[in-house]
Amino acid sequence: MEKTIKINGMMCPHCEATVKKCLEAFPQVTSAEVSHEKGTAVIQLNAEISDAELKKAIEDKGYEVVG
Repeated sequence: MEKTIKINGMMCPHCEATVKKCLEAFPQVTSAEVSHEKGTAVIQLNAEISDAELKKAIEDKGYEVVG
């Protein structure tokens, strides 16, 4: 299963790494491909997870989820 999340506020590879790490901390997330240039995170899931949980994790790191 795959989800794409649109994120504002990422400016550099360090931002990508921060978001990737917070997403991959969830056991349901098998991998996350994060791009500050595209403003997206594409995550691969092995089980269902709510969008609200993902959004909260990203926004707790200081970024804005827009879709």
